[in-house]
Amino acid sequence: MPLIPEEPQIHESAQGPRATPASGRTAPTPRPVPGPRPAAPSRPGRPGPPRPTAPAQRTPRDVAAPKPGPQAQAVATPSTTPQVQLIPASAEGALDAAEEAVDLLLDSGRAPGDVLVVTTGEQHPWATHELSFGEASYWAQHDARDDVFYAGAEAVGRASERPVVVVALNGGSASAASTVLPLAQARAGALLICCGDPQQINAVLGTGV
Repeated sequence: MPLIPEEPQIHESAQGPRATPASGRTAPTPRPVPGPRPAAPSRPGRPGPPRPTAPAQRTPRDVAAPKPGPQAQAVATPSTTPQVQLIPASAEGALDAAEEAVDLLLDSGRAPGDVLVVTTGEQHPWATHELSFGEASYWAQHDARDDVFYAGAEAVGRASERPVVVVALNGGSASAASTVLPLAQARAGALLICCGDPQQINAVLGTGV
């Protein structure tokens, strides 16, 4: 008989401590980190928005694309009749005048590849130097169109059209000017600059400038 009351007492003491850890374990239940964890998906969402910004930059480029269309037409129309500028110079000073004209063109924003310089007499030092490595290397630079290209009277017929052509009447044969000037004019897309005797230039081109 005394054993019976002792057994419920043992059960009660056992239930007491078991309830406390259960209650203690329920306290950490607010610890679940799912609350701060959803902040992590927000970070991958941030790289998402910069990606759609790229098409926003493409749209203005598409708008700029049609602009070259009318610009190309504007360049095409004057290519048949380029503007002619005359810089009076002697045969000895024609090459220096051409060099000054090139410097002014580049300072004004012209790309070096837009300019072709033609000489009727002595070759430009750059052309002489480059031709020493062979014509293949010389004309490869012409085709690259990365810089100002210098051609002699015998090479102007092979040169391709460029927006600006500068001619230096620095001597040569009596027929050099009458041969070179028309070819240079045909290769000038927008502007032809002639450095030399004004009367000789007007007699060949008939421009009256």
